[in-house]
Amino acid sequence: MKLLNAAPLLLVSLAVCPAQRPPAKGPLRVLGSNPRWFTDGSGKAVYLAGSHTWQNLQDNGLIMPNGGQNPPPVFDYEGYLRLLETHHHNFFRLWRWETTKWTDAYTGSTVKYCRPHPWMRTGPGQASDGEPKFDLTRFNQEYFDRLRSRLIQARDRGIYASVMLFEGWEIQFTDAWAHHPFHSPNNINGVEADQDGDGKALEFNTIGKTEMGRRVWELQQAYIRKIIDTVNGLDNVLYEVSNEAHPDSTAWQYEVIRFVKAYEAEKPKQHPVGMTFQYRGGANQTLYDSPADWISPNPGDPQKSYITNPCAGCTTKVVVNDTDHLWGHTGGDNTWVWRSFMRGLNVLFMEELLPSPTWQDSARQAMGQVRRFAERMNLAAMKPEENLSATRYCLANRGQEYLVFQSDKGEFTLDMKDAPGSFAAEWFNINANVAVAARPVEGGLVRRFTTPFPGPAALYLKRQPE
Repeated sequence: MKLLNAAPLLLVSLAVCPAQRPPAKGPLRVLGSNPRWFTDGSGKAVYLAGSHTWQNLQDNGLIMPNGGQNPPPVFDYEGYLRLLETHHHNFFRLWRWETTKWTDAYTGSTVKYCRPHPWMRTGPGQASDGEPKFDLTRFNQEYFDRLRSRLIQARDRGIYASVMLFEGWEIQFTDAWAHHPFHSPNNINGVEADQDGDGKALEFNTIGKTEMGRRVWELQQAYIRKIIDTVNGLDNVLYEVSNEAHPDSTAWQYEVIRFVKAYEAEKPKQHPVGMTFQYRGGANQTLYDSPADWISPNPGDPQKSYITNPCAGCTTKVVVNDTDHLWGHTGGDNTWVWRSFMRGLNVLFMEELLPSPTWQDSARQAMGQVRRFAERMNLAAMKPEENLSATRYCLANRGQEYLVFQSDKGEFTLDMKDAPGSFAAEWFNINANVAVAARPVEGGLVRRFTTPFPGPAALYLKRQPE
């Protein structure tokens, strides 16, 4: 083993500033040659990373000082997109809330209101929130126009968005069902999705099997068709079935995925469909076995933890590692972002949009950092190669490009025995957000490197032309 340090030569500042980006291309599809990544059809891999927040489609009072207003405070969507651009993000979840009003123990006793919703409030009669009842056979065009407009605004900034079709967390863990459109006191159609009367409406196993279950499923299908008809022509669209629905929803979620794919098969464009962690008590194997194109897992077991030791080979699906399903909105830093990227995972950060501690700022910055490396490299050919480096965090296109992550200052090795030739070298100081050019590295041996600065670092090697 030959000792070799890639000695730093010069410091390059990487100032973060918004840049004019081309519109997002697509639709995205799984890259057949390397299915951990998406491609936009060009043959190049597209890496997804970004912040998402609860108010980015419907206005609501979640995590806001003035959340008790009705109507709820209007969300600054333009400002949100500028935040993403500033940090070089290109992906978010477009959140759906199903109920009009709720309180919960997680965000305090303040009442949260939410609007607009997919159906018209025509009456006759008042719903439990004091406003006209819903007519579930008439769509509210305001909702769908807003959905399409916000997707177009994101597309024009080079940003992809996942359209969340349903939301399962609020039904389980708040008093939301009392104000849900599918609760019979709130609609004029006699629809009651909570058939056992427990106030949770978790009867996913009755969808399509009982008379009421069939009515609910028909209404859900009509809503899904309306969503697809509204956004099918856009290139930056992905779909997510439901945020954190109960584990009993598995068969229903699989059916929704199949329904979306079948309906879109008749349309000009087909978009990726995702399934995310089922809470509480869901298993990642359910996601791995699903017909989804992409998934967002829970933390998993300690040996393959998506928090501390992200799993590179647990599934053949595209993985979007989302802090929402790992910590909620209380975790995720630059080390986690880099570890996820080096294991072949896309990343999402649950964003409060409040004054934030250093670890949150570091995560936002790191998502832009890994995206820039993804754009510089031939990402379509890069795969996690844990055994090539003592750090166990290495993306490699053997013989051509290597990116190694070291979580703190120190020595590490990189096996380049099958990679003869000269490689341009660059260190990247993750905390300082600066690159440090280094002397070329000769391959053909196991090389040892020492980070030239404290804190987490990345080493990028690219084969030089002969």
